[in-house]
Amino acid sequence: MDAMFWFLSLLVVFFPSLCTCQSDFVSSRATFYGSPDCLGTPRGGCGYGEFGRNVNGGDVGAVAWLFRNGSGCGACYQVKCTYPGLCSDGGVNVVVTDHGASGNTDFILSAGAFTKLATPTYASELMAYGGVEIQYRRIPCQYPGYNLMFMVTEHSNYPHYIGFVIIYQAGQQDITNVELWREDCQQWWGMRRAFGAVWDMANPPRGALNARLTLVGDNRATTSIQLNNAIPNDWKAGAVYDSAVQLN
Repeated sequence: MDAMFWFLSLLVVFFPSLCTCQSDFVSSRATFYGSPDCLGTPRGGCGYGEFGRNVNGGDVGAVAWLFRNGSGCGACYQVKCTYPGLCSDGGVNVVVTDHGASGNTDFILSAGAFTKLATPTYASELMAYGGVEIQYRRIPCQYPGYNLMFMVTEHSNYPHYIGFVIIYQAGQQDITNVELWREDCQQWWGMRRAFGAVWDMANPPRGALNARLTLVGDNRATTSIQLNNAIPNDWKAGAVYDSAVQLN
């Protein structure tokens, strides 16, 4: 009985510290960009197009150093402002869809997302500030009902050139490398990160495309996942293909 009490005491002392270290907020500043419908922009630096306007209900944002040369595209953050009585307790959860900086801010939020930093009656007053003090932390993305999908870019040209972005990635990992299997060479060939979240390859393999993704978590742990027949052999520019799997 004494041994069990000692073991439970260790859990009480050490387990909370393991949880809180992953949920610490970072202090920074945020501002917003204007749009007629308060949503995101289809011209974001991640290359998401219309998906970047509407994903997460339009609660999206541009980031500066968190962009990480494009590997930060699609990451999710909880952002909340720090003015007592003016700001909501939970703030807003946003998806990174763009790269940008404004003054000393780390986040440029869509107008709709920015208003959610405030309590409902003070949204206009918070907007009048322009830039506000915030705290943020990375959180797992959640897309209930959606698998990981490959969205082929409009500039792709079958069968000579393919580009795509990977959307609806749940969890809290960055995609740092994408490879396609060359059956004729019996080798994985690395794709180029063209910009943002756009991966491309000239003269891609013929037939259905098998992809291998390298994922890196916040703890720098690296994993890989292979997706067979991720894109069909008759792929088309602008099409979206369901991988039938989800990353967590």
